[in-house]
Amino acid sequence: MSAADVWLGVLQAATLVAVLVLLYRPLGDYIAHVYSAARHLRVERGLYRLIGVDPASEQTWRSYARGLLLFSVAGMLLVYLLQRMQQFLPLSLGLPPVPEGLAFNTAASFLANTNWQSYTPEQTVGHLVQMAGLAVQNFTSAAVGIAVAIALVRGFARRGSATIGNFWVDLTRGLIRLLLPIAVIGAIVLIAGGVVQNMSGFTEVHTLVGGTQQIPGGPVASQEVIKELGTNGGGFYNANSAHPFENPTPWTNLFEILLILAIPFALPRAFGRMVGDDRQGYAIVAVMGVLFLTSLTILSVLEANGQGPAPQMAGAAMEGKEQRFGTLGSTLFGSASTLTSTGAVNSMHDSYTALGGMMPMLNMMLGEVAPGGVGSGLYGMLVLAVIAVFVGGLLVGRTPEYLGKRIGPREMTLASLYILVVPALVLGGTALSFAIPAIRADVEGTSILNPGTHGLSEVLYAFTSAANNNGSAFAGLTANTPWFNTALGIAMLLGRFVPIVIVLALAGSLASQHHVPETAGTLPTHRPLFVGLLTTVAVVITALTYFPVLTLGPLAEGLV
Repeated sequence: MSAADVWLGVLQAATLVAVLVLLYRPLGDYIAHVYSAARHLRVERGLYRLIGVDPASEQTWRSYARGLLLFSVAGMLLVYLLQRMQQFLPLSLGLPPVPEGLAFNTAASFLANTNWQSYTPEQTVGHLVQMAGLAVQNFTSAAVGIAVAIALVRGFARRGSATIGNFWVDLTRGLIRLLLPIAVIGAIVLIAGGVVQNMSGFTEVHTLVGGTQQIPGGPVASQEVIKELGTNGGGFYNANSAHPFENPTPWTNLFEILLILAIPFALPRAFGRMVGDDRQGYAIVAVMGVLFLTSLTILSVLEANGQGPAPQMAGAAMEGKEQRFGTLGSTLFGSASTLTSTGAVNSMHDSYTALGGMMPMLNMMLGEVAPGGVGSGLYGMLVLAVIAVFVGGLLVGRTPEYLGKRIGPREMTLASLYILVVPALVLGGTALSFAIPAIRADVEGTSILNPGTHGLSEVLYAFTSAANNNGSAFAGLTANTPWFNTALGIAMLLGRFVPIVIVLALAGSLASQHHVPETAGTLPTHRPLFVGLLTTVAVVITALTYFPVLTLGPLAEGLV
């Protein structure tokens, strides 16, 4: 890689950081206002009357969770039925119904903000399913994630309260006041950058060598923007953001990365505003920033050096990367995508070097908290903050407190369950894929393209991606099989909704407490010491959980 390419990559990253810094306060303040304002918009009041909701009535955490789960079940059924009835729908492009197993997997995937795709989108689902099913879920799943984060923030902010807000109000405000306005502006920018937006089907064109090719069109820009903004990640085309119709130029690439990171990095500001201490938001965003920049640097160095005989002979590790983005444009997108719950790709992670391919996997194993998905990143980091405060209290012999709330046995039980759910799904799903003889024979004979250590990495990546609701993949794995459609679908649903219920229970427990005054023994949670402690807790939990299985996969492959 030339010095010019390196400096261009550094300039892209520096530009991105500068814009995120500029957006941090205004966007974070606006998010805090959206969820704190007493006034309801006229369109919101109309929606509340339509669905029979009293916006002035607040909910306990159990009622909040019930509303969220019922809404999610209805959304999943809608997406499933749209796929199964596709042949009867307009704008189906003549495509047949999606098979049952794949329809279940896809419905679970988009509901859970994962957008795992075991199919070729442009050859499987028509425009109506894309718009009314998948794109709608891109909006609603993102709004659900933000609502849960805000509910947890209210848990810290409120004193002696039995309620944590109203799910239907939080959902509606997230959609109408936050996601839709930014999505409209972002879609216009993408269209101006060359992203396709039409209602055409397949256009037959003649190639330079005299053959013909079917070029699929569709409402791409309107789905592309929420795919990134809502940290969803499912592509309109199979190549995802590597496809020139989705991501045509280097500047649209940078803009899409900005869409991915804007809300997750602004949410800590909203957190600080809502708890009445901006310094708390700065501490959380500092941890997110340190983890993000560290991971990006490591991945960029690994891919730029191109370790391995094939990259060394070729002169660079460019397999699976687009020339128009280059190595560093690819690693920047890949880091942003896997450190959030987005899962979109502009390069093929399976084609990264062995250790380079481990980094996106590690990003997801970190819990996607740097900065994480919209909403899920903040509430995941706040759970880790609860654990860090508990550890700090043990070290100094004081009762752990965070933002004036005591961290007792109930809070630590919930926090512990939260950090155990996803690893159990990842490691359990990977183990079952190889431990059960019939499944192993199918996996090794049908699904895995590369046997050995890399084959293990492909399966491990799949369950890591599904359980963490990311959606990216090592593309050498054929996942459209009965086992993977079912197992990954279950992992996505459990990895999404079990932690959400735990977080809401934690919010209810915290909201019911009264404020505990600070004393000389209270651990300051806005200073560099706590930033370092929280960063260490996040890294150590990941290392202790996943290091053994990583030694069998990417580490074994990369260090040979």
